[in-house]
Amino acid sequence: MAHPAVIAHRGYAGIAPENTVEAATRAAAHEETAMLEIDVQPAACETPVVIHDERLDGSRDGRPLTDATGLVWETPLEDLQETHVLGTNATVPTLAEFLAAVPETVGVNVELKNPGTTELRVGESLSPAERDQRRELWQPFVERVVADCATFGGDLLFSSFCEGAIAALRAVADYAVAPLVLDDLEAGLEIARRYDCEAIHPPRNAIAGTHLTETASAGVSAGEPEIDVLEVAHAEGRAVNVWTATNWVQFDALAAVGVDGIVADYPGLARDSSD
Repeated sequence: MAHPAVIAHRGYAGIAPENTVEAATRAAAHEETAMLEIDVQPAACETPVVIHDERLDGSRDGRPLTDATGLVWETPLEDLQETHVLGTNATVPTLAEFLAAVPETVGVNVELKNPGTTELRVGESLSPAERDQRRELWQPFVERVVADCATFGGDLLFSSFCEGAIAALRAVADYAVAPLVLDDLEAGLEIARRYDCEAIHPPRNAIAGTHLTETASAGVSAGEPEIDVLEVAHAEGRAVNVWTATNWVQFDALAAVGVDGIVADYPGLARDSSD
């Protein structure tokens, strides 16, 4: 596997309708693709479906995300499966449908996005009592996600911005898991230690020693971070997969400092890419 590993963000959202079967098949066809990164939430019947936004009526660069409206988890599965993404013929897939389209030679990073609530605790290190409450909230959905993943033969990595999701995953399965980090690097590292996570996923401008720290992004202020999350995580035996590279200059800077994986919007960003 090339280093760093290339992780296709929502199936390379820069070139395909994100989080769709079409995106999966196109992304998997690129030789450099090590993993696909996807987002999962429940339909109204609680079946896991692959979509990023809580609402169906979001937008991407002025284009409607879908031709439907409303909250994902209040929408019947039959309606979701007929909902078109970004003006294409591709529709919102179930997790099972998506995984069936991915060859076992390509891994999947399943981001546990939302269990069906508008009250998420994102990017927080929780107290013991809060951890139990949030784990219980997430666990039924996580159990359904894990069940849908059971027949997939490729590598699986789970991630989430929510500690409750990570706690639930650890309670029901033995898959690799990583906290997604926003502005609080210490909270992310605390969660990684608490659940003995195999990896941690910080934003690109939180990586010390790169020019990317000069630009505010993803809730992280501009400036050299107080914590070298790459150094600390590697010292603790954890992989560092960074989100999200949108061009080859960003990819090159992250690769140069030794990150393990880069979530990318486009194929072909690595120096040694064959695409």
